Order: sequence, then structure tokens, then C-alpha cells
Amino acid sequence: MKQCPVIFIAYKEYDTLGIGYMEAVLSASGYKTKTIDLISNKPSILRTLKKLNPEIIGFSVIFEENLERFRDLVSFLRKGGINCHFTAGGHYASLRHEKLFEFIPQLDSIVRFEGEYTMLELVNHIYQGSDWRKTDGISYRETDQIKTNKLRPFEEDLDKLPFPVRTSFREYAFNKKFTTLIAGRGCIHNCSFCNSRKFYSKKSGSIKRIRKPEMVVEEMFTLFKKNNCRIFLFQDDDFPVKTRNGSDWIIRFCKELNNKDLSDEILWKISCRTDEIEEAAFTMMKNNGLFMVFIGIEEGTDDGLKMMNKGVTVTQNFNGINILKKLGIGFDFGFMIFHPSTTHRSFIENLSFLKEICGDGYSPINVDKMIPSYETRVEKELIKEGRLKVKGYISDYDFLDDSMNKLYEYLSECFTEWQKYPYGVVNLAQWARNYYMVFLRLSGTNPDVIILYRKFKTIIAAANLFFLDSAKELSYYFESGKHLTDDNDFLEKYRKKIDRKHELFRRKIQDNLDMLMVYGYVYQSS
Repeated sequence: MKQCPVIFIAYKEYDTLGIGYMEAVLSASGYKTKTIDLISNKPSILRTLKKLNPEIIGFSVIFEENLERFRDLVSFLRKGGINCHFTAGGHYASLRHEKLFEFIPQLDSIVRFEGEYTMLELVNHIYQGSDWRKTDGISYRETDQIKTNKLRPFEEDLDKLPFPVRTSFREYAFNKKFTTLIAGRGCIHNCSFCNSRKFYSKKSGSIKRIRKPEMVVEEMFTLFKKNNCRIFLFQDDDFPVKTRNGSDWIIRFCKELNNKDLSDEILWKISCRTDEIEEAAFTMMKNNGLFMVFIGIEEGTDDGLKMMNKGVTVTQNFNGINILKKLGIGFDFGFMIFHPSTTHRSFIENLSFLKEICGDGYSPINVDKMIPSYETRVEKELIKEGRLKVKGYISDYDFLDDSMNKLYEYLSECFTEWQKYPYGVVNLAQWARNYYMVFLRLSGTNPDVIILYRKFKTIIAAANLFFLDSAKELSYYFESGKHLTDDNDFLEKYRKKIDRKHELFRRKIQDNLDMLMVYGYVYQSS
């Protein structure tokens, strides 16, 4: 092992797979590696780096909302005497490398797109004292110019990569540890708001590459045996439920889980599209450990889905959701009720859709405003229309109807804690639901817990309906223009009502979860 480690700085809410794969490739070549959490305080990071004395530090810049934190840290480290090679990578760094050099001029290089072999070559050059500027797949600053080397082709066979380095296995629920993994990389779809297709189409090679199902199961089996990991969260943009060979991949995957005696021991969560959800396949998947699905629904009208280039219909969304409910598989979903084309009419239609799928309390409602991400069709359209607003490196826009701007501002003000905070209704409800799914899967059916779960869904249904009814009433209020003439007494009273309901539902969810934890304690002790 080389003495001075290669350091990565990234968010470590849980292990970052991109960093984990690079660490694995570097370790296989004899390099020590270490990842430092970006949210650690800057003096602590500086002390650690001075102690370790690295020759290269890699910053994981995935999203633009992290840019200021990275910029401040890089500047602090340089001023603190850290003079080694600084490089950066990630989605934003890959697609907007020139902008990143402009924003963080202290960077020496940028590793573009998938970085396993590019980072290895760069590290080899630096440790050997050779010219690192010859590394394929990087950009770098030379005097006042940005130089961009030829891109390195994607690795077509992802199973040639070693399993990623994982440094922690934290509890998911009831002392069951979890980790993340991938079955493949890339996405063949081209939604107007997503830059994933752009990322994977910039280099030569397949837009989507899928691992052998047997190798994915082997990784899960290893983690189960060595680390007692029981819950696996797949990070694929679109898990290979369907491939060009139909359902062959998922059939082989489930068969291998059964062959390894994992089907009754583990749980796994995926992300997929509703048009990929079929009852026979998902019954098989549930029987082999599937317990949760994330689906990017995003819109509740066919016009909205077409505008987003989703390639699905409202009917397909209903069908997929109904299958998951029938099978007892939990789901979370993305839903951008606010987007550049939102009107009060489309807003009300979307509320009706949400009532159809969440009025029973099966899943808590969480809605968002579409972000005009870099290198997306939405961003380009807003630029063309003169509507894109950029503050620092965060992009935004106003709605065409100013009363919709007022509605969005008011709902954001009143429901941010409810929908986005760790202690809010949505996050608390999602975690309580996760605990139920884990308990019911791993402990078998317990009549008392099933009754408790029904009560939980009743609470979530009431919370969902309160949000929907409030949003509908407020949409009518702002569309009517009453906010222009009222003395704001109505809005102030409404805000207080929302606060009271938030506290009420939080308390009910927490009380219900506390009761479940009692059963969980008994289960763990038995």
C-alpha cells in the first residue's frame, strides 16, 4: 500500500457508490483511501488532512446546490496550507466543468463522467511524478484556458469493477442494517426535467448497462454473510424489471436469490416506472424480498405527462399503483405539482389525482416544484422564453400567472416543515411506514400489528386529505384575487390552522410508531 492516502470529500449520509467504486479500484492497485464527510466542520477537516498529508483530494460535486459549500471548503483548505492536487467529479462537474472551474478556481482538474479508471490514471501520474495533464477523461486549467482531454469510453461490463468499498452499515429498522448498490447504470428514457440521459450519452458506449443478475446477488450474499446486511436499497435510475430480453433479467435475479437462500432473509427496494409494473413479475419479486418501490409519477394529467416526455399515461400510473397496493408492496413517489406550465386548473386536476392514489393513506403525499436542472430540456426552454432566474448557481423561474406564484410561496411557507423537515409529517410517516413494511415482512403476520397498521393508514389518510383540501381551497382563494384585497387575516388564520394540524398529525404518527416499537422490541427479544 502507498503511504499517503487518496482522500475523497463527499456527503456521507450513506455510502456514496461512485466514491465506493473508485476507492475499490484504487485499493486494488495498492492505494490507501479515505472518505471525509463534507458536513464535518472545516477546522476538523483541515486537521485531518494535515495529519494524513494526501497528495490528491477528490471532491464529489453531484448537484449544484452543494457548490457554495464546496467552494468555501476548498478556499478554506488552500488558505490553511493544503497544497496537494485538488480534483472534482460528479454529475455537475462532468456536465458543467467550465462553470465549475469558474466558480472554484482553486481546482487543479476535473474528472468527467464515470471516474474509476480516470481517477486511477490521474493518481498514478501524481504519485509517480509524471505529467498528470495527459490523463484521459479530465479537464484542467492551463493559464487562462480550460483544456479538455478526450473522454474515456464507459466500461461496458460493470461486473469487471470490484465491489464498492463500504465503510458503514447503519440501522434501517429493528436493528436491520442496510446498504446501497446498483444493478446497472444509465437510463434509456429522456424526461424533459432530467439530465441522466445527457450524462450517459456524452461518451461512447451504451446509454444503459446492466450487470449480470448472478453477480448482483453475489454482492448481496457477500454483504449478508460478512456484514449481516439485511436491507438493500438499489440506486439505479430505472431498475431492470424489463430489458430488451423482456423479464429474463428479473427472473434470473429472483431465482438466484432463492438459490442463495436469501429470499426469506433480506429486503430490497427499487426505483422503476409504472409501465413496468406487472402483477406476475412483482408477485415473484415480493416473494423474493421486494418490499418498497420508488416511482417517478411526477404528474397526474396526460397533458402534463406528455409535456414532461414521461412516455406513460395516467391510466398506466393508476394500474401500476393498484398492483403495488394489491400485493402489499410499499411505495414512495416523486410528484412535481409545480412546474413551468402549472395553472390553477392543472393544479386542481393534480390534487384530484393525488386523492385517488393517496386518499386511503397507503403513502404520504409529498410534492415538489420542478427544478430546471442543468443540461435539461426544461432549462433550455426557460432560457429561450426568458424565464430562467439564476441566483448564484441555483436556477428557478416564476409561473406565468402571478397568483400561482403567490400560491406557491404561501404553501411553501406553511407546509415546508410538514413536507421537508426530518421531524415533519411526511418524513415521520415514511419512516413509520418503512418500519411496518420491515416488521410485517420479517416477523410474519401479527394480528395486533396489522390492526395498528390499519390505524396508521387512517392517520395518514386524514393528513393527506387535509393537505389536499387546504391546497384546493387556497388555489381558489389566490385565483380569485382575494389576496389582493383582504387584510391577510384569512391567511394568518389558515397558517395557524396548518400549524395546529401539523402538530396533531405528528403526535398521532409518533404515538402509533411508539406502539409498533414495543412489538418490535418483543420480536427482537424472542
